[in-house]
Amino acid sequence: MANITLIKAVNEGLRTAMQKDPTVLCFGEDVGPKGGVFLATENLTSEFGESRCFDTPLSEDGIVGSAIGMAMNGLRPVAEIQFQDFIYPAFDQIVSEAAKMRYRSGGQYTVPMVIRTPYGGGIRGGLYHSQSGEAYFCHTPGLKVVIPSTPHDAKGLLIASIQDPDPVLFMEPKALYRSIKGEVPEGEYTVDLSTLRSVKEGEDVTVFCYGAMVPIVEKAAKVAAEKNIDVNIVDLRTLLPLDEEGVLEHAKRTGRVVIVHEAPRFCGYGSEVSAMIAENVIEYMEAPIKRVTGFDTPFPNTLEHHYMPDDRRVLDAIEEVYAY
Repeated sequence: MANITLIKAVNEGLRTAMQKDPTVLCFGEDVGPKGGVFLATENLTSEFGESRCFDTPLSEDGIVGSAIGMAMNGLRPVAEIQFQDFIYPAFDQIVSEAAKMRYRSGGQYTVPMVIRTPYGGGIRGGLYHSQSGEAYFCHTPGLKVVIPSTPHDAKGLLIASIQDPDPVLFMEPKALYRSIKGEVPEGEYTVDLSTLRSVKEGEDVTVFCYGAMVPIVEKAAKVAAEKNIDVNIVDLRTLLPLDEEGVLEHAKRTGRVVIVHEAPRFCGYGSEVSAMIAENVIEYMEAPIKRVTGFDTPFPNTLEHHYMPDDRRVLDAIEEVYAY
C-alpha cells in the first residue's frame, strides 16, 4: 500500500472510478488541464481526454444543473465546486432537483452524481474560502453527505459515492489535504456509506467528530490519557444518512459525550447528534452533552486560530464531562 496524502487519495479515487466505468466524468472550474486549484484532478484530462475531465464556465448552478441532466441520462458525473463557500448559487439545484428526483418520479429516475467540494478553515482562506455548511445539506432528504478524515477513507468513500444510485455531496476537509498521510490500497475498494469509524476505543468519554476535527480530537485525547482519562473517539464520516444505532451504542458505552465540529454552534450538526442521544439513551448519560464548535459569527480571517476548535478547547470539554 502507498503512503499518500488525502488530496492524492481523492485523485486516486477518481482515477480508479474512471478506469473502471467509462460513464464517470469530472468537470468544474479549472478541473481540466490545470487539475483544479488543489490538484485533485491532476493528470486526469491527459489520461482520459477532455470529454471526460474538462473545465466549465464560472457558474455553479450550471455545473450542478448539467450534472443532474447527465446523471438522469446514463452518466455518472463528478462535479467539483471549487470551494464549498461558492456552492450556494446551486443550492436550489441540489436540494430541490437532485435530492427530490427519485421521489417525485416515483423511482422512475435516479440521480447518480457526486458533488465534490473542499470545505472548512485551516488554510487562512478568510471569509469566503473557509466556511463549513454541512448542516444546510443534512436537512435534505434524498441527499447523502459524506466527509472523509483519512486518505484511506477519502478514496474508499469517494468510490462508494460515485457508485451510489443517489446524489452525494462529498465534502473534503481542505486543511487535511496535505497535512496528513496514510496507507491506501491500490486499485478499487469501497468504504460503506452510513458507517462510523472507531478512531480510538476508550471507556471514559466519547467524542464524536468528523473531517479536520478528527486529528484535533486525537491530539486532545493523548493529553487526556496522561491525566488518566480514556477517550473513545468516533469519526462520523457519513453525516447523511447517519449510523444512528452506532452513535447511540458509542454514547451508551461511556455515558459521557462531547461533540466537535468547526461549523457554528447554533443549529450545527452537533445539535442533531446531541438531540438523538438525549431522546434515545438519556438514562445512560452521566453528564450533560458538551459541544465544541466554531462561533456564531462569520468566519474571521485574522482570528482563524481562535474561531476553529483546537485541542485545548476539546480537552477542556473532555475534562468537564468527565468530572461532572
